[in-house]
Amino acid sequence: MTNPRLDKVKADIEKTKEKISEFQSKLRLLERQKTDIENGQIIALIRSERISDAELSALMMSLRKEESGVITTDAKTTEITKGQEEPQNANIDED
Repeated sequence: MTNPRLDKVKADIEKTKEKISEFQSKLRLLERQKTDIENGQIIALIRSERISDAELSALMMSLRKEESGVITTDAKTTEITKGQEEPQNANIDED
């Protein structure tokens, strides 16, 4: 003997699972579209600045070093630890 209430709940569960699957697919598509648009904006910005491949590569390496706490200035590399300020230039002539 089947219970009509149970059958209705099971049917609602299946409908809900199908909707979730559809929404997950739609979400993945929208996320890909968002990434494509963001990438297009980045490429347009780089092209508008006429940055060469070598300059872009150097910039990216510089940013990675900065994130890791290493700062490179005028062929001099200094490691900065958290909570420590960037060292002042010790080569300044005092009058």
